[in-house]
Amino acid sequence: MRLNGKTALVTGAASGFGKGIAATFAREGARVAVLDLDLASAEATAAEIGGGAIGVAADVSRWDQVEAAARTVLAAFGRLDILVNNAGVSHRNQPMLDVSEAEFDKVFAVNVKSIYLMAKAFVPQFRAQGGGVILNIGSTAGIRPRPGLAWYNASKGAVNLLSKSMAVELAPEGIRVNALAPVAGETPLLATFMGEDTPEKRAAFRASIPLGRLSTPQDIANAALFLCSDEASMITGSVLEVDGGRCV
Repeated sequence: MRLNGKTALVTGAASGFGKGIAATFAREGARVAVLDLDLASAEATAAEIGGGAIGVAADVSRWDQVEAAARTVLAAFGRLDILVNNAGVSHRNQPMLDVSEAEFDKVFAVNVKSIYLMAKAFVPQFRAQGGGVILNIGSTAGIRPRPGLAWYNASKGAVNLLSKSMAVELAPEGIRVNALAPVAGETPLLATFMGEDTPEKRAAFRASIPLGRLSTPQDIANAALFLCSDEASMITGSVLEVDGGRCV
């Protein structure tokens, strides 16, 4: 098992890409903290994936809740080896000036500020341990943006670049930082990206992907598993596109 003896925290892990990552990590031997806004869903997912997983609730955009969650995870596991910043939101696909200020603030708070808060909570622990792994879930939206998602695109561009910046700064301390850039996938956010979930909209999204299909949680989990495993010990500062060729 590729993560045997490791401990991991995955945010936004009760559904979508996060659930796929958490389940795969557990299957590969890691003890996983399933963090989500909804405690009942987090605990249900933890029970489903097994392997000593625990459910933890937190709003990743709020320091008081992130700090409390970090205390819970470290008390349960004693250490943390892998942090996956997966939690994310989007505004509905629409003209950029139709997005409200509140929606804009939420997108950047959840998608970008959360990475700052989680780093504040766990980087000191990684330093004390002599190393750790951070994986941020960016997006192809931050590389090859789609119209109608201007502010979401910008938030994911920030995640992609932030991952490289963190990698350079933290490398001397043995902390690796990478990112994944998934193409649109079969997750609860898909309808938001499309504006409305219709066969025609799905066909248009699929047509933009050379391999001809949307991504799945398992696609993303497989890539996350590699980057968070010791097999990737020489990889840091990478933004790996899991996109069926969309960014080519």
